[in-house]
Amino acid sequence: MNILPSSISRVIESFERLPGIGPKSATRLAFYMLHMPKEDVDRFADSLKNLKTGTVLCSICKHVCEREPCPICSNPSRDHTTICVVEQPTDVLAIEKTGIFHGVYHVLHGLIDPLNNIGPDEIYIADLIKRIRNFGTYSSSPALNGREVQQESNGKFSSDVASDSNNTIGIKEIIFALNSTMESEATIMYIMREVKSQKSKVKNLEDIKMTRLAHGLPIGADIEYADEVTLKRAMEGRREY
Repeated sequence: MNILPSSISRVIESFERLPGIGPKSATRLAFYMLHMPKEDVDRFADSLKNLKTGTVLCSICKHVCEREPCPICSNPSRDHTTICVVEQPTDVLAIEKTGIFHGVYHVLHGLIDPLNNIGPDEIYIADLIKRIRNFGTYSSSPALNGREVQQESNGKFSSDVASDSNNTIGIKEIIFALNSTMESEATIMYIMREVKSQKSKVKNLEDIKMTRLAHGLPIGADIEYADEVTLKRAMEGRREY
């Protein structure tokens, strides 16, 4: 027999659906909210509603924003010739905190994972390929001033930040900032294959450099506790002082 009021039970069930929240934590949160002032609970409920109604996905990079294009894609001071591919919007926040990357992003919102029935069509790979193809076929315009970037109605871009000797715009580098997992490897291999398949359609596509984040020992880690794969990649990625 359930001795809890149905209103509390529903809140507990809602919290249990969140990742990392078990029955005990969900119950503790529900009773904590029960003793919160009504104004605070109303504010919390409004925030949850606005989470869906007040956010959109940027049509360019698929990052979460209030209006599109997002502040990063619309920022003319960013290097629009370098795209950092990440799995989730939270990865964008983590990289931005470092202050070292000044390019733009593309958020996949997942990885290829056949065991969980997640294929390329379930994440934003096609949008990335289209973005590379459209950006690579545009020609710079003398009307553009400085590092101006604008989005046109067909989703293509105009910019003079990536002009080459032929006055053609294109992507210079794609950085894969994904976790070191089998799903990440499969996703990277698929994207690289798709990009290479566009060579006949996009001028100078073979000049795009594809890189990934270095893998190795984290700061403060002990070598004796590192696994063989981590040590191998740390040795392969060593650099001169």
